[in-house]
Amino acid sequence: MASDPLARRAARHLHPDAPAQPKPRRAPLTVDRIIDAALHVVETQGYDALTVRSITAELGTSPSSLYAHVVNKADIDDLIVGRLFAQLVLPEPDPDHWRDQLRDVYAQIRDQYLRYPGISRAALAAVPTNLETVRVGEAILAILLAGGIEPQAAAWGMDSLSLYVAAYALELSMVRARQTDEDQAWVLNRDELVHRLESLPADRFPHTRTHAAALTSGTGHQRFDFTLGLMLDSLARKS
Repeated sequence: MASDPLARRAARHLHPDAPAQPKPRRAPLTVDRIIDAALHVVETQGYDALTVRSITAELGTSPSSLYAHVVNKADIDDLIVGRLFAQLVLPEPDPDHWRDQLRDVYAQIRDQYLRYPGISRAALAAVPTNLETVRVGEAILAILLAGGIEPQAAAWGMDSLSLYVAAYALELSMVRARQTDEDQAWVLNRDELVHRLESLPADRFPHTRTHAAALTSGTGHQRFDFTLGLMLDSLARKS
């Protein structure tokens, strides 16, 4: 409302019959709204853009109000990874199909990461305390143990597999970002890359020239499946 009588009278004359409209109430800030906003920032701008300031801009609030619900950026990382892991469908451990079960769980994690460019960096940096993240770790460990993997090897194997999946998703996100960036026009397609490798000096790069097609073959996900298989076969030898 205007602060002096003349201004208030002028305002009434502009809308003599209109009742005073109350200001719309802003939805209360919650942890779920903070996670929603954080994921929207990552989905639309990438993980590099995720800051307390970008989240508060998305929510239309202040950093001080955000800190009433979260501790810091690391806490937000833990929350958003937990939200992604809450979407995973986890099987009952089956000793006869433990490899396939792990392939499926890690493929789900990979696909969740790839929905949000660069978000696997949050998983690489975060100490897993979120209950959903711990739930997934418990399920993966249970599958490994059901497969006959010795507990220490299962624990370290789970760590290695999780690191690989996060790194794979991060690399693929970076490649996709470069492909859409006009300043990254040097990114080569496969045919051009094969041609360049086959044109290298034969005396210095004989194997690279000969096997250029093999070096550049396969999709990212084919290589993902291959590497996961190598890791699981290595763990199987620990049983």
